[in-house]
Amino acid sequence: MDNLQKRIGYRFSKVKILEEALTHRSAAHQRSSGRGRRQAKGAGSNERLEFIGDRVLGLLMAELLLERYPDEQEGALGSRHAHLVSRNALATVAEDVGLPEALDVAEHEDRAGIRGTANVLADALEAVLGALYLDGGLDPARKLVRQWWGSAIIAQAKPPKDPKTALQEWVLGRGLALPVYETVSADGPSHAPCFVIAVHAAGMVGEGEAGSKRAAESAAAANLLMRFNAAPGAGRK
Repeated sequence: MDNLQKRIGYRFSKVKILEEALTHRSAAHQRSSGRGRRQAKGAGSNERLEFIGDRVLGLLMAELLLERYPDEQEGALGSRHAHLVSRNALATVAEDVGLPEALDVAEHEDRAGIRGTANVLADALEAVLGALYLDGGLDPARKLVRQWWGSAIIAQAKPPKDPKTALQEWVLGRGLALPVYETVSADGPSHAPCFVIAVHAAGMVGEGEAGSKRAAESAAAANLLMRFNAAPGAGRK
């Protein structure tokens, strides 16, 4: 945690809150089971901090985009915002700041490679931002959002197109049927639901996972578009 605080450039006054932000559900469950105590699902993990960190990130990213693009309207700003707070974008930032090494996960999950998965890294990054906000307020959280996402924002010369829209245009441009979305699963606690959505188009399937159905659909569409790019012949007339 000392190394992580140095990379962040912020020293927590309440170190316990940073420990919580870095604790995956599996590690919290492993510890409670070892003590013979039964706890509520997710208790002691970073899920509560992820809940508030998600809101902190959303607010600060919206503030930053309004400043940087004073002439853009809601549609373009919303597209930029959705891309910058997506699971993949968060996971990339998390890797850059060294979160994988700092995470506390159960041994069996560690062996399975869970600390390197996009969902776990994205959740942990949001939890760290939530912990930072609770420990120091908006100012240090704002500083890190601007620092960590700076290059990604600069790289957005134009607002990125929503993956669902891009996928629809892709199939229509080839005279194919519209994409069909289906809910594979919907579980998780009420404060941190998890949706898995599959999308079918051009004889192929993409899958996405997120905390809302809409975001999971976008992730599925993005996944399918990536598969089309990897298979140039897919979907041709």
